[in-house]
Amino acid sequence: MVLTGNQIDLFEASMPRLKAIAYRLLGSAIDAEDAVQDTFLRWQSADVDRIEVPEAWLTKVLTNLCLNQLTSARARRETYVGQWLPEPLLAGDPMLGPAETVEQRESVSFAVLALMERLSPNERVVYVLREAFGYPHRRIAEILDITEASGQQILHRAKKHIAEGRTRTEIDEAAARRIVDEFLTAATSGRTEPLVRLLTADAVAIGDGGGKVPARTRPFEGAVAVAKFMRSLFTPNQAARNLLGGTAEIHVSYANGLPALVVTVDGRVIGVMCLEITADGIAAFRNQANPDKLERATRQWAATDHGEPALRIN
Repeated sequence: MVLTGNQIDLFEASMPRLKAIAYRLLGSAIDAEDAVQDTFLRWQSADVDRIEVPEAWLTKVLTNLCLNQLTSARARRETYVGQWLPEPLLAGDPMLGPAETVEQRESVSFAVLALMERLSPNERVVYVLREAFGYPHRRIAEILDITEASGQQILHRAKKHIAEGRTRTEIDEAAARRIVDEFLTAATSGRTEPLVRLLTADAVAIGDGGGKVPARTRPFEGAVAVAKFMRSLFTPNQAARNLLGGTAEIHVSYANGLPALVVTVDGRVIGVMCLEITADGIAAFRNQANPDKLERATRQWAATDHGEPALRIN
């Protein structure tokens, strides 16, 4: 079927919302783009004139495509090398979607995206559509072909699973920047004690290298272990120089709504480390170093003005 200009415009107007939904469901901007493109192909072949509520139709098609992806992704991640973390989205990326409420901001954070890996595909869909996009229970039930009562029960279970592993991290930007600056000062001091004081007792550090770059297969756990790792990470040595292949510049920025350190070499993003900051200190470092998951970040980085780096490692 050949779409009219209005029908193409209607789909294009829906694309930002569809991409934001798909990213939250899949944790991958690459897969989200593919899911939205497949949705367009189905829109193109449908009898569009007979679709009464295009937004609902598009959301249902996209959700079903993502459900299929989530089912196969679970099998793929069983053989994934090391720890799996989402693909990071830098501040200003339109795929981040709405960020007016705490729930919307949290739904795209590395912390919650990682926790959503514990959910069943249906739980993830219900949680994202309800918490991040405010879909009514009736609409969610229609999308998943379930009853409203079932949808509400699924949401209850999903929120319980998320709450069990989550610490709310709402902190104002100035305070977050101050803590990140203190962390960089401590990390480059060559001493462990200043770092320990900035961390929560149960702090963790997780890295995703995807088998492409060196990354520990198990998280560092506990303030002392994490502090020692961070001290070594920010201490220049020949092995690090060989691995980096040049001077690394570290910028303080935001990714997925959280304070982040963006590490670049010759303009290429080689790492995005999100810091989970609580009232008690830094609770988690989640570092995405898999180059396959940093292509979008590199393109966005090249297109924005990010000022002078906070730190250079030669």
